[in-house]
Parts: sequence; structure tokens; C-alpha cells
Amino acid sequence: MLDAPLMTASSPPGVLLVDDDVALCEFLEAALTREGHRVFTFHDARLALAALPELDVDVAITDLSMPGLDGLGFTSRALEVRPGLLVIFITGEASLETAVAAIRLGAWDYLIKPVDGPRLGLSVARAREHLALTREVRRLTALGRPAASGAMIGASLALRQVQAMVERVASSEVAVLICGESGTGKELVARAVHDQSPRAAGPFVAVNCAALPAALVESELFGHVKGAFTDARADRKGLFLDAQGGTLFLDEVGELPLSTQATLLRALQEKKVRPVGGTLEVPFDARLVAATNRDLETEVQEKRFREDLFYRINVVRIDVPPLRERPADVLPLAQFFLERESAAGPRAVKGLSHRAAERLLAYDWPGNVRELANAMERAVALARFDQLAVDDLPTAVRTFRSQRVLLTAETAAELVTLEEMESRYLQRVLSLVAGNKTRAAEILGVTRRTLYRMLERDAERR
Repeated sequence: MLDAPLMTASSPPGVLLVDDDVALCEFLEAALTREGHRVFTFHDARLALAALPELDVDVAITDLSMPGLDGLGFTSRALEVRPGLLVIFITGEASLETAVAAIRLGAWDYLIKPVDGPRLGLSVARAREHLALTREVRRLTALGRPAASGAMIGASLALRQVQAMVERVASSEVAVLICGESGTGKELVARAVHDQSPRAAGPFVAVNCAALPAALVESELFGHVKGAFTDARADRKGLFLDAQGGTLFLDEVGELPLSTQATLLRALQEKKVRPVGGTLEVPFDARLVAATNRDLETEVQEKRFREDLFYRINVVRIDVPPLRERPADVLPLAQFFLERESAAGPRAVKGLSHRAAERLLAYDWPGNVRELANAMERAVALARFDQLAVDDLPTAVRTFRSQRVLLTAETAAELVTLEEMESRYLQRVLSLVAGNKTRAAEILGVTRRTLYRMLERDAERR
């Protein structure tokens, strides 16, 4: 047995090597040591088992055939002592029966003698990567687990900043504008504002302005009186009055027609609504929270959104970043959706394989949280085991390769002009922010007017 130090606070976990072949142990120990691993070697499985509680190891390498206590028996008992231990089996007498038994015990790898040192080192390195990713999944899931139903889930700094802004603004009565790409969870942020406000006991009324028919949008929002139009067979209060004492959430407010914007502005200024076809104004008491995936500053400049209404609804602005800008939220969200879908379905799926987690982290998520939820619903439905595998994920996630604008070149003939370089970078920034010119100007460090001039020059060059 190698005389090695036990647990220390600063050293990384070691590797437990168990084999009665002394010469092989010396060879493998030297190979693993060269790879930077600390090795604890035992030639008797019973001695290794007795020492295991005091050893700081996360990977074990064991021979299958040993006198006294064989590799399968050692592994079974070792996993009771150290449940997270990953075991690599080595054997000189491979058989289907022993391979199946090893797999059933949860073997990480199964190698046939003579064992190649680099091949074993690679197996140990991959086991370590798996353990590190598993710990990270657990850490992020714990950080991101919601304290209550409907809470925002994630562990990123960006999400914590959104949560902090929600806490600061919730207790006031000011209008809030939530901005972000489609699918980022703007309604969840709006619900958090409502739930943490003094109006939490009142109704939370959400309406998707983009889904309202243009001819009926004012009737839906402000109500109507009987006979106001063909199908108006009875009086209706409208959503402003439905939200009395609570919060009215206007999702995709940038989709409202200009004529409705004028009526909405008056209602917000006067705190009264006039039903379609009516003559009397009715007071309402509801807090307004609006959301948009559009760049409203650009919409105002291009006369598609009223400037006065913009300032009325944009008293406090909360920006919800896209999922690609907060990768630390991907795994907590994936685990949340996995658990939700697993609980609702016939198959119990407990978690993600480390390779599936890697693919989720590598993907750009253009559809944001909504796309991730859809991907996990699909994966749980197709899963064959208690852990999601890469094959369970959508094709777009499995095959994704990150695209980057490369401005380097191998030869002088491949070099581009400064104008072309500026054009490529400008288009890349706009692509990453989904065309939001205000955000693009912030990233580029220029004013919006300068950005418009840059875009005009770029269009002329094309």
C-alpha cells in the first residue's frame, strides 16, 4: 500500500487503486501520477474498504478478480460507504456476465487488460469531468430552486439584478415596463411585481395585446355597453375594471394600434375608462405593468408608438436578458422543467446526464426560456432511462455548433477592409440583441443617432 496523505483542505480528491497485481499497480500508479492524480494503492480489497472512510477519493479503479473480496463485492460495499464514487473496472478475463454485473453496479468504465496507461488516465479524467459537472448541476439547481411557486428560477447575476429591481419597485404604485425578447419570462417578472406588492391579494389580469383583434381591442380593455356593436348583447366591464384592486399586465404593449394608444393614455392619465358606446367614465384602481419585445425607443422615433404613452408606461424599466446571456440559469431551469414534466407524466426522470447538460449549456437558446421548457417536455416524453441522455434532446440542441464572426486570416489575401470588419461586427451585435437598436448602441458605446448613421452607411455599401 502506498503511504499517502489522507484528507486535506487544499488538495484535490485522489484515485483509489485496488489490485493484487503489485507490478501492474506500480505501472498504473506511475502513469496516473504523471497525469497529476494522487493515488492511494491497495493490494487487498478488504484493506481498501476499511481505509475508504478516511480517504479523500472520488474515483476508484479495481480489478474484478481478486482473492478474498473480488471487485464486484468491493464495489457494492464501497458505494454504501461513498455513494458518489465512480468505479472503473479492469479485468483480464472479460465476459458478458461480469460486464453486465459491473454495469448494474453503476460502473463508470470497463477496461480489458493489458491496461494502457493513457487510456486509463483519459477514463479517470472523464470521470472527474462528470463529477464536476454533476456537482455544478446540483449547486446551480439548489441556488436556482424557487422559494415559492411561480418564483423566478436561476442562479445568474443578471437574474439576481432583475429580482432586486422587482423588490425595490414592488411596494410602489408606479407603472413598470418590462423589456426583453420573446420567451424570456416577462410575465413571470410581472407576476413577481404583483405578488410582492400591497396589491398581492387582488387580481392579476394578464392580456396579450398582440392576440387582441384590432376591432375589439378597446372593448376588451375598456369594456362596452349593450348595443355598442353587433355582438354586444350585454354590458361588459373590460379588463381594466376586472383588475380592480390588483394589477393589469399588458403583454406586448407595442402591438397596440395607434388609435388605442391614445385612448389608453387618457385612461392612465385620468384613472378612468369609458366603455365603448358609453357616455360615462368609470374610475378604476389597478396598477399597470406592461411588457414588450420591441425596441420602443425606435418605435417612438419611427412614429409607430406614441411618445407620451411611452413615458407614461416607462416610469421604471426592468430589462430581462435573454437566456444566452445568463448561462448559469440554464441548468436550474432545465431541472425545474424536468421535475415538473416528470411529475406530470408516466415516467420518473430524475436528472440530466453530464453530456446532456453539456449540450444544454452549449446551445444559444434563441427561443429563450420558452424553448428550454419545450425541449425538456420533449426530452422527458422520449426518455428511456431515469437520466436524460443527449439522444433525448431536440436535434437543434444536439447538433448545435456555436457560430462566431471570425475576423482573423491565415494569409494577407484573406484579410478584410476596416469597413467590412465594421459591417460584420455591427451585424453580429444586432443579431445577438435581436435587432434592439438601443441595446446595440449601448454595447457599441455610441449614441442611437450614431448607430443609425452606421446602419445607413452599411446599407449604402451593400
